[in-house]
Amino acid sequence: MKKRIDAAFLAGLLLALYFPAEAQQPMKISRIGFLSETSRNGSNVAAFRQGLRDLGYIEGKNILIEFRNIKGTQDRTGSDVNELVQLKVDVIVSPLQSAIRAAKQATKTIPIVMVVNTDPVATRLIDSLARPGGNVTGVTVVGSELGSKRLELLKEVIPTLSRVEVLLMADSPSSPVAFKEYESAARTLKIPLQSLVLRRPEPDFDSAFQAAVGRHTSALIAPTFPLFVRFQKRMTDVAIKNRLPSMHEQIDFVEAGGLMSYSANDTDSFKRAAAYVDKILKGAKPADLPVERPTKVEYVINLKTAKQIGLTISPNVLARADRVIK
Repeated sequence: MKKRIDAAFLAGLLLALYFPAEAQQPMKISRIGFLSETSRNGSNVAAFRQGLRDLGYIEGKNILIEFRNIKGTQDRTGSDVNELVQLKVDVIVSPLQSAIRAAKQATKTIPIVMVVNTDPVATRLIDSLARPGGNVTGVTVVGSELGSKRLELLKEVIPTLSRVEVLLMADSPSSPVAFKEYESAARTLKIPLQSLVLRRPEPDFDSAFQAAVGRHTSALIAPTFPLFVRFQKRMTDVAIKNRLPSMHEQIDFVEAGGLMSYSANDTDSFKRAAAYVDKILKGAKPADLPVERPTKVEYVINLKTAKQIGLTISPNVLARADRVIK
């Protein structure tokens, strides 16, 4: 009987010694690089963080986010990307084409999760939506379908619509793709379309918009270039001053004073980016993860801006909006 008790005691002692040792093993902390032109406390970053929390990730416990706020030249972008590569982050996340392109050049092994507003196949970020290839995957808002709807909405809001100009950046590889996304729709709707090209380092919205008014432009379409994000309040203020209706590809431009947007829900898109990160950290390869397209598209109108520029929007149009800012 005594031998049985001694054996049981010994087994219990060994287990007691084993499990504390196991519990003391350090938990792996994954490191995520996040490259953006907005604040680390911005709504998109908040949505991404919430998406990670929903999947069981806790910052400081099993995940760290290395945030880099990109504001400046391509050299600065490359420097921030290289810093993340040297830190050996597990995944790089970005909504910026310039950052994604720089990351692709800097590493072939670190997975890259994108959240972009242009066609990543047309801009050669990936091979195809179904099989992206390489180390890039994520979420995209392919603009050709949305471009047609944006022009239709402009025509509904402005029945006398006769000419639309698309704001583009002179040195951006995305500019030709962004313009093309509206070109065929404009031909179908018989709306004259022209590009309005702005230059760095700081876009001169005043002279550009005054020139557009001089050409009797009815409305502007503003694709989401990083530089426009940085100067969105200035852009919308100058558009209001010149009484130019503006259509945007992101809701926050309308919140800043733009007239309208028809776009994917950014909160949803960045939460889905967190799901990609989760799959990759669990062993999935970016090349095998199909690029997703938005499931939620919202129509937002800033009624206050409409009144400021002297535009009357019919009750029927307002009733169809998902959100009206008053």
